[in-house]
Amino acid sequence: MAADTTEEPVGQRLGELVLTSSHVEEFLHDLSVEAAAHLSSGGQQVSCSVTLVRRKKAATVASSDSRARAMDEVQYAFKDGPCLSAIREDTTIHVPDLRNENRWLDYVAAVSGTTLKSVLAVPISLDGDARAALNLYSDGKDAFPADSVADAERFAREASTSLKLALRIAQLTDARDDLATAMASRTVIDLAAGAIMSQNRCSQETAMEILKSASSTRNIKLRDVAAKVVASVAGDAPVSTHFDA
Repeated sequence: MAADTTEEPVGQRLGELVLTSSHVEEFLHDLSVEAAAHLSSGGQQVSCSVTLVRRKKAATVASSDSRARAMDEVQYAFKDGPCLSAIREDTTIHVPDLRNENRWLDYVAAVSGTTLKSVLAVPISLDGDARAALNLYSDGKDAFPADSVADAERFAREASTSLKLALRIAQLTDARDDLATAMASRTVIDLAAGAIMSQNRCSQETAMEILKSASSTRNIKLRDVAAKVVASVAGDAPVSTHFDA
């Protein structure tokens, strides 16, 4: 029952972040800040980042602060480390004390001069071939006891659901924008074809062939050729159209 009490508010907050964020990047940043605040306790300040792997390339897509991003970048340089292992193995990676860590020797040596001591990396489930991890860093030794690890895993599950939703919304937005651009391009091309039909007393098919030929000959996009035709006919005046339903 205690787990449910902890989980529900997190899910609600992340759901609200999805709805109030203007784009995926903003949501991921807010998610990182929320995770850092949620998992910081007992005087232990936690830094958080989100690593995303697509097309076999890892990148930090958001972080609560610059320290978390910097620790991620060290891993990417060596192509190994806690967060990359969490993603590859699809399992939680817990490092209670880096000073006693025998994995990722290059990474550990590179960060040994910093104040970093504890690391926790939790995989985030995504659709398709994209993979991600929630990365948590602390200057305190043993900063992530068993209950904190369980809490981070719950948070990652909630983040997975919210991130999938955010990505779907972003895809729908991109599709809408692409459709609007395509419709605008089609309108300009149709206007240009109409102008050519009027000037040359030809069919629409012939007018389109003239536009395509000009596009190929001048190595200019068809829409740009059409825009030049419309501008010349309109005397460079703004062109607006109205279509009756």
